[in-house]
Amino acid sequence: MINVKILSYKNPQRYAVKRTIIAAQNVLCREYPGLEVSVTEVKELSEIEKITQVVILPSLVVNEKLVCVGRFPKKDEVISWLQEALQLPT
Repeated sequence: MINVKILSYKNPQRYAVKRTIIAAQNVLCREYPGLEVSVTEVKELSEIEKITQVVILPSLVVNEKLVCVGRFPKKDEVISWLQEALQLPT
């Protein structure tokens, strides 16, 4: 199980990032059948600020590691981060 957090104060931005994560998961499911990715949307300013000072533009956390700050990640980047998370012991 890979845990992903989308940090963003604006809802439409979280939605776009979530669609990118789902697309990346679908690609990886071909190689890793049964891959589970839990996506949590962090909307509260106080919670976002515990991880990053960027609150309006989206940021991404994979298994408690901040991997993207203040921008929309590309699908290939998300695939890479998820693959890296699969290689690390949990």
